[in-house]
Amino acid sequence: MEANWLQIIAVYTLPVVLAITVHEAAHGWMAQRLGDPTAHYQGRISLNPVRHIDPVGTLLVPGLTLVLGGAMGAFALFGWAKPVPVDPRYFRHPTRDMAWVAAAGPGVNLLMALAWALLAKLVVLSVGSGLLGAVPESQGVDPLADFVARMAVAGVVVNIALMVLNLLPLPPLDGSRVVSAFLPPAIGWRYAQLERYGLWILLLLLFTGALGSVVRPVTSWLLQAIVKVFGLQ
Repeated sequence: MEANWLQIIAVYTLPVVLAITVHEAAHGWMAQRLGDPTAHYQGRISLNPVRHIDPVGTLLVPGLTLVLGGAMGAFALFGWAKPVPVDPRYFRHPTRDMAWVAAAGPGVNLLMALAWALLAKLVVLSVGSGLLGAVPESQGVDPLADFVARMAVAGVVVNIALMVLNLLPLPPLDGSRVVSAFLPPAIGWRYAQLERYGLWILLLLLFTGALGSVVRPVTSWLLQAIVKVFGLQ
């Protein structure tokens, strides 16, 4: 494997694993807050990635889409973790509460994106003040600072991309749960039946490039906003 791809894997591995697994943990945390202890009893409200990793969805598929996405004109990041179990029978308002549980995942991705952006800003400031052991400009860029900065930028990109992707109103994505809260029960039930085909529809949209044409503009706009807010130009 070329050194360039090894560098990309090294930079993206932690942001991707955290983005996907903490997303799932957030679903379980919100479900517990609303009265459902299922995820808690199964040990899924945890920041330990091992409890959430799906070998295919968390490792293989994101890796393949990262490698193949650019060449195919598709959205170049896609993946999932083991779904957190949620039992809506514990909820006082099942449809509304499921929407809150669903929104918790993208919500925590946004928070992580902002945290990574803050880290990137701190790296920039630290390099300038020598806090990360930056070497003089004449001797080149400090390798540690460069790696951390690249990882932080990757963290912003990964989390914003996954947030936007998961907010699409296509079952089983989180956005569909939020939309269902605003639909009449009969229509919401029919809408939910799309979930059995949802993964196949997503994969088709992914590899035809249609998913990227929808997600990429929104992702780019949000990234530009974060860059401006944190002064990362």
